[in-house]
Amino acid sequence: MITPIGVMRVRRQREAAREDAVRFLWPETLMLSLLVPLLVAAYLRALRRRQRAVIHYASLKPVRAAMGPRAALRRHVPPALFLLAVIAALFAIARPVTVLPLPAQYVTIVMAMDVSRSMLAQDVAPNRIGAAQAAARAFIETLPSNVRLGITSFAGTAAVVQTPTENREDLLAAIDRFQLQRGTATGSGLLVSLAMLRPDAGIDLEAELFGQDFSRRSRAADAANDRARAPLDMRAHAEPRPVPPGSWSGGAIVLLSDGRRTMGPDPIAAARRAAQLGVRVYTIGFGTKAGAEIPGFEGYSFWARLDEDTLRSVAQLTDAEYFHAGTAAELDKVYRKLSAHLAMEYRETEISALFSALAALLVLAAAALSMFWFRR
Repeated sequence: MITPIGVMRVRRQREAAREDAVRFLWPETLMLSLLVPLLVAAYLRALRRRQRAVIHYASLKPVRAAMGPRAALRRHVPPALFLLAVIAALFAIARPVTVLPLPAQYVTIVMAMDVSRSMLAQDVAPNRIGAAQAAARAFIETLPSNVRLGITSFAGTAAVVQTPTENREDLLAAIDRFQLQRGTATGSGLLVSLAMLRPDAGIDLEAELFGQDFSRRSRAADAANDRARAPLDMRAHAEPRPVPPGSWSGGAIVLLSDGRRTMGPDPIAAARRAAQLGVRVYTIGFGTKAGAEIPGFEGYSFWARLDEDTLRSVAQLTDAEYFHAGTAAELDKVYRKLSAHLAMEYRETEISALFSALAALLVLAAAALSMFWFRR
């Protein structure tokens, strides 16, 4: 399911591609294209000379009837193909480059999974957590070899389940270690994932999750045992400068949630932090939009519903996309789409070889047609 956010992003990419679709490394060589009109003029002059040298018949009607209109046009096809070959060769000499989607050389993805008790809802068979784990396993198995994956989980708190690795067996085992808990701290899950994806960003998780005062006290208590720990002001100074949202090409975060935030930091504030670092956060709302009743302790129950507005905002702030998956099959499709999308990157690539190959094919086609039709 492609959301309005995704449509807007694709539209922006197409507009950018139209603005600078192709550029040339040696644009001055395009001056050689002035030879094309000269070649056309030379061809027309050769035709006129040939017409003067031809034997005049009393009437050309029998000859024209025998040749037919197609035969009259055939003689111009090989020269036209040769002319196109010259044009393609001139473009190749100018060394054109364009932006193409190519397999990424090295990408790290962090999967943030909601493991709150609302994942016990059975509106998705067999239940949300079972379907989510099955889809995550399929996602891991289809990842290209150039992708490293890390896994975090969040409920009342957030935790690192598996640091980024290429070992698929470790990742599959991490999926099986999920344990459901109370609460939904979506912001905590996003911040822990961001700190794992960008360890160079100097994110102070204690300050982000529990407040500045707690972070200062914690550092003061640990200072005697760990002198290498940097003060808060030095960490803030070491943080990288803000960059445009979505501009970091080293990886992304895929966050799945089925409910509303009930505790922890604001996920919108966490999304702004990710946007400043250029990290895209793709969000997935899992479960039926109507919600489901979750049995609680001592006979109590609660109703779990998606918070699509927040998930959309997180994706929009980070220049990513939001997806809704109401069934296990839809979730599997979302993961497959993300697997194909995140393993690609847009790179400026020289395409001179393509124009050279086109020129060679056109020359061969012109020669083949000339031999087949005119035996010369």
